[in-house]
Amino acid sequence: MSARDFIKKYEAALGTQDWTLVEPLISDKARVVFSNGSSHAGKEEIRIAYERNFSTIENEEYRVKNIHWLLEASDSAAYMFEFHWTGLIEGRKASGSGRGMAVLVREADRWVLVGEQLGPKS
Repeated sequence: MSARDFIKKYEAALGTQDWTLVEPLISDKARVVFSNGSSHAGKEEIRIAYERNFSTIENEEYRVKNIHWLLEASDSAAYMFEFHWTGLIEGRKASGSGRGMAVLVREADRWVLVGEQLGPKS
């Protein structure tokens, strides 16, 4: 799998709202910052945050587009992107979007997310 393939796999895993499919794509050392400013360090904190989102947003559809590669090497990669999500929160349609930046590394011959920061569109 290439770093570019990772994005498709990560997007699809998030769309399932199943942590067991997302977890293998996250480094134990990862740090994720959500659009609301909350920061989550390490796989356990990230799991709790993602599962909270999964239970809050029903039938979520998550999409990434307009990817801009900052670095694409054999063992590391970084990219910026736009994200869009839709779903139901307490039975009502909800959606959001923003921009993000992610850093990937190769661990044990597979790409994993080591950092991601999401924010509003500016």
